[in-house]
Amino acid sequence: MIKVLLAGLAAFWVSWVAQAAGAECIVPSKPGGAMDLTCKLARKGLQGLQGTAKAPPVDMHISYLPGGIGAVAWHSLVSQRRTEPNTLVAFSGGSLLNLAQGKFGKVKASDVRWVAALGADYGMIAVRADSPYHSLGELLAALKAQPQKVLIGVSGTIGSQDWLKMALIVKAAGIDPKVLRFVALEGGGEAFTAMHANYVQVVSGDASEATLYAGNGNTRVLAVLSEQRLPGVLASVPTAREQGIDVVWPIIRGVWMAPQVAEADYRHWVAAFDRVLASPGYAAMRDSAGLFPFGLTGDALSRYVSKAVEDYGRRATELGLMR
Repeated sequence: MIKVLLAGLAAFWVSWVAQAAGAECIVPSKPGGAMDLTCKLARKGLQGLQGTAKAPPVDMHISYLPGGIGAVAWHSLVSQRRTEPNTLVAFSGGSLLNLAQGKFGKVKASDVRWVAALGADYGMIAVRADSPYHSLGELLAALKAQPQKVLIGVSGTIGSQDWLKMALIVKAAGIDPKVLRFVALEGGGEAFTAMHANYVQVVSGDASEATLYAGNGNTRVLAVLSEQRLPGVLASVPTAREQGIDVVWPIIRGVWMAPQVAEADYRHWVAAFDRVLASPGYAAMRDSAGLFPFGLTGDALSRYVSKAVEDYGRRATELGLMR
């Protein structure tokens, strides 16, 4: 029986490694943001399997396909690359929000194959280290007094999750989101670059992105949108709730595949990420990427995504954002 199991495992790895040797992970934004981190975490996790399963290293290439806050990458896989067995695409809760609002066209969550959720992230609000704003309250006071003088960088346009996070925060403070000045950018990396160049004064983004910049002393994170303070680099940052603003914004991060990938190929990838999530070293990899525990794969992830899209759609309708 043991020989049969070992032979089956060996056959799995021979097949899967052959397929993974030319694998690609697409970042649907510009370099430097949380989508980029997702693909790098996926690659690192898969490469980490070689130590436990004695498999060769996975040669996963990371490419960038920005545009339309994820729409370009979505339509590329769904319309032109429907059967590619080696291509993964990073996604986040923002991707699901865009799906719910119809920003990817007349498509459904079931139109692609959801492979793995690698961790959870949370929203955050940041300014430059030399900013006059030292707390969320100080920023909100400035926005209430002179909203036209503060440019807020967000990934995407009106209705994107970065826009929505800031809109919910200011609304809770009695400010009409319509009076704010938002600058639409392509990904978190570009948003932080714009802030450090003083093109915008505030970034509404994600905690995982902030960990890349907060440690070097040029970024001040004013609030994290989590239930409790986060560990690690942002441990000293208060939550929005602590500062009197009851807004929490969790974000799932993971990868999906094109709709007509062969069932066997899809199951190979799901099984591989099952092993990644269960591997002893994965928690440390996830933590270094600024993410927090949350793992689902295959059918369970597909069900989660379907429900999340419904929930986002209901929330967007309440805010008058649905097309």
